[in-house]
Amino acid sequence: MRTVDVAITGYGRIGREIAGMLQARTAAYRERHGVLVRITGVCGSAAGLVDPAGLAPERLAARGSFVPGLTGDAFLEAVRADVLIEAGPSDYRTGGPALGYLRWALGRGLDVIAVSKGALVLDLRGLLRLAAGHGGSLRFSGAAASALPTVDLLAHSLAGATLEGFEAVLTGTTTFVLDQMATAGLGLADAVALAQARGIAEPDPNFDLDGWDTAAKLVIIANAVLDAGLGLDSLPREGIGAVTPCDMARWAAQGLAPRLVGFVEHDGGGFRAGVELRLYGQDHPFAQLRGSMKGLRAVTEEMGALTVTGGASDPRATAAAALKDIEHAVAARQ
Repeated sequence: MRTVDVAITGYGRIGREIAGMLQARTAAYRERHGVLVRITGVCGSAAGLVDPAGLAPERLAARGSFVPGLTGDAFLEAVRADVLIEAGPSDYRTGGPALGYLRWALGRGLDVIAVSKGALVLDLRGLLRLAAGHGGSLRFSGAAASALPTVDLLAHSLAGATLEGFEAVLTGTTTFVLDQMATAGLGLADAVALAQARGIAEPDPNFDLDGWDTAAKLVIIANAVLDAGLGLDSLPREGIGAVTPCDMARWAAQGLAPRLVGFVEHDGGGFRAGVELRLYGQDHPFAQLRGSMKGLRAVTEEMGALTVTGGASDPRATAAAALKDIEHAVAARQ
């Protein structure tokens, strides 16, 4: 039986969720693909753990067994892997350690699953070129709205059509906050606090509220699907931080629902793109989003418009998106 060895860089909340779900699916991988999938190494920012024979769940749970300093180059030199999952923090200025991990793995022909977004925002084109040149692959469902199948729909399901553009609600936090303001009458601060209490919003929610998270995901998706050449800093961007209960009441009286949306559309020989707070009538699918749901509406020349909505916004959903990428990577090697 073929063995697929997996290394995980970035072993925080998402990395641990991925490891646990992956190990719970070992029997399914064996039955479906005839392979033994095992985790041979994990590392965080300060310590790591490596075993070429595979790491049992109890060893991964015992953080005291992690080796201080076994991270970065030391981890890469020690680990043996066929697949690298990068789940560390997103650094949008330099790419951080994630960019180095991705380049190292792709340069050696590994199948790579990226969950963190910073390196993809900065150098997706270069990373894809590196993968193609060394017989590896790069998949990033967990970085492109996770449970919402954005790249899957645009690049694969619509591959036979001409994509004219798309708009998408990509950040579950903003949907939740706006929905709570609309349905429960909460102010912005109280809605954000509730999102934090439910694990939807980060302790510092401003990256989501100011539109940066939506912008980062938009850059990744548009550059992957359209080779749009978008950059994070140059993208026009709005947030929801200035929305008041008075605004919500006025929009509700007009039958409108606000949503923070990333959009891309063809504009002559280039693209027009940005992040905007848009208002939708109640007959639009985006107006029906509840909780932390997301949505994507694509417009094509041949197939018309298609919309997909839903998707949870939590670590388990992100981990499941990464596992989807593992399934495809394993199947492609058969």
